[in-house]
Amino acid sequence: MAATRSRTRAPRERAKPATPPSAPSKDLQVFANPAPQRDYLIRFDVPEFTCLCPLTGQPDFAHFTIEIVPDRLCVELKSLKLYFWSYRNEGAFHEKVTNAIVDDIVRAIAPRFLRLSADWFVRGGIRTHVTAEHRQKGWRPAAPVELPPAAP
Repeated sequence: MAATRSRTRAPRERAKPATPPSAPSKDLQVFANPAPQRDYLIRFDVPEFTCLCPLTGQPDFAHFTIEIVPDRLCVELKSLKLYFWSYRNEGAFHEKVTNAIVDDIVRAIAPRFLRLSADWFVRGGIRTHVTAEHRQKGWRPAAPVELPPAAP
């Protein structure tokens, strides 16, 4: 009786693409606002932002909330994701990063209003919150509508 040898092949490694499907980028893509006739709010939550401390090189983590009332343009989500990814290996203070992001989004889409609230996680026992805003010259939000409570 001949002994049978099982031949197991080593798993083949997946070939790395010549061009990665996505890479960090500061290029914010835009598209036409589908409802420029009205004010409406777009809210982005970015819970996993990372950059580097400019003094120690250690990672800094933040949760960003971005609120935008668009004018003629909106920012495309994948490009926004790649934009945030581009900060991963950059060293900058919390205040600089927060304001630079506001400036870049304003430059790309010229919104009626933009607010970025950055919640920087605890480092050395201190949690930092930085909020930066932009208002288009002359833009005023509409007064809130007070509705009566629903009848039981």
